[in-house]
Amino acid sequence: MTSADRIQKALTYKSNGLYDAALEELRALLREDPSSAEAHHQCGLIFGFIGDFDLSLQELSQAVEISPDNTLIRNDLALTYTMLGMYEEAKTQFAAVLEKDHQNPIALRNLTYFE
Repeated sequence: MTSADRIQKALTYKSNGLYDAALEELRALLREDPSSAEAHHQCGLIFGFIGDFDLSLQELSQAVEISPDNTLIRNDLALTYTMLGMYEEAKTQFAAVLEKDHQNPIALRNLTYFE
């Protein structure tokens, strides 16, 4: 099974609320390819859904470290920081998104909340 296949399978599980199965699939992928930014990204989102915010931030931060130019991942990290009241960290991530994509609607919209 390819990495893309595993991600797709995990996304299907996730969209059906089968978070344990999704995490299992993503962890299998990470055992094969620990540098999969998308696997870390999706793990981070799932951990956020189930309320494990420490692991969510850890996985999302790892995904950003692996793929620093990925604005979608950075936006998700920033949104998680915002949700947790970590506003300075959120602003830093949204600003980093705008450095790469000056018109990114997610970052632009969310930075207005901090003004």
